[in-house]
Amino acid sequence: MRIVVDRDLCQGHGVCESEAPAVFSVSKQGVLTILDESPAEELRPVVEQAVAFCPTSALRIEED
Repeated sequence: MRIVVDRDLCQGHGVCESEAPAVFSVSKQGVLTILDESPAEELRPVVEQAVAFCPTSALRIEED
């Protein structure tokens, strides 16, 4: 899996970071950093939660 962010939609709410802090980081200025664009399969459940709960639908998972 690979995580993709739409920077035009992302508003830096930080929901993704709260769901998967090993994968996402949001700065105090609201800038999202994906720490691991291709996380291990065991992180899939939390990454899927982060994608599902993103308030602006800025995240998606692409399959390799």
